[in-house]
Amino acid sequence: MEGNRDEADKCLRIARKALQNGEHDKALKFLNKAEKLYPSIEAKALIDAITKNGSTAGGPGHRTESEKANQGKSTGPAQNGAMPETEKKVESKAYTSEQLDGVQRIKKCNDFYEILGIVKDASEEDLKKAYRKLALKFHPDKNHAPGATEAFKAIGNAYAVLSNPVKRKDYDQYGEGLSPGNSQHGGFEFHRNYEADITPEDLFNMFFGGGFPTGSTQTYSNGRTRFTTQHTYHRTERDDERTDGGFSMFLQLLPIIVLILVSVLSQLMVSSPPYSLYYRAAVGHTLKKQSINLKVVYFVNKDFDKEYTGVALQKVEKSVEDDYITNLRNNCWKERQERNDYFYAAKVYRDVRLRKKAELMRMESCEKLARLNELYRGG
Repeated sequence: MEGNRDEADKCLRIARKALQNGEHDKALKFLNKAEKLYPSIEAKALIDAITKNGSTAGGPGHRTESEKANQGKSTGPAQNGAMPETEKKVESKAYTSEQLDGVQRIKKCNDFYEILGIVKDASEEDLKKAYRKLALKFHPDKNHAPGATEAFKAIGNAYAVLSNPVKRKDYDQYGEGLSPGNSQHGGFEFHRNYEADITPEDLFNMFFGGGFPTGSTQTYSNGRTRFTTQHTYHRTERDDERTDGGFSMFLQLLPIIVLILVSVLSQLMVSSPPYSLYYRAAVGHTLKKQSINLKVVYFVNKDFDKEYTGVALQKVEKSVEDDYITNLRNNCWKERQERNDYFYAAKVYRDVRLRKKAELMRMESCEKLARLNELYRGG
């Protein structure tokens, strides 16, 4: 099952790349494959978004027919393909003064700590919180102020360096890794010793999209971009996999092995409970009963009333109620997680239908748990 999950993740990464390039058919093909290998909320949400309104999840290269027609009309007067200056201004995306001020603040920063707005002894959790907040605020899809893209790159580079213990130690010891406003375009300059190992977009996807870096890698140095080809990236990845593949596989299987051992030992050492929360004819739990305190329904065998009375019965019903509440809590957590996944997918892909689906989603276990809490307080 874990192998299928890895293959499904690869298909999801390919699908996201295809969506960014506007290749909807290719994206849908790999999303369906990922859903067959290992079903997930993200794959299901993307499939729904593409099938219902393909433009919703489209990449930057996708345009509707009306947009193409409008573009043809607007460029009609220009005989040589040049767009009038007034139309360029109309097409430019709007931004707020607050967004522009934020970009200017990032440009004036003298070090990585100042960019992220944290102190030098900040913990790893503080780093993550600061990056999440700033990455969402300055992502080019959300912030269209001039220089927002460079600010987004600076934020990603700052986190990539400070989250690496070795690079962070060197950075703290030998000084600043960037200086503001020295490039000819007023952008950001990065010291070659303090470059990010992955692109800002890949880092963003790792935090918010559940994906991992794909394709070629980029590093930014002195206002220029250096590219490492996809062939080199995958070759290095394969070398790493050969080096520690066996040990990594063992670490992945270790939790499953431990779980199996604990399950076997528990069955050998602990006798089966005299009740079930569900009807189970195989073990003889067919008689329906109800706990006195929280009115929880459970099933027992035909000799239960003879064997359990008084204090013994109270202990059994206490165990029944504890198991019932534990199951409700686990199921409630799953329901909240599923609803949050729908809200996230609706926000990222701007899909109104997914948001409506999340809002109308029934939270049955959470509702039952809330009623039990009210009953407990009332009792």
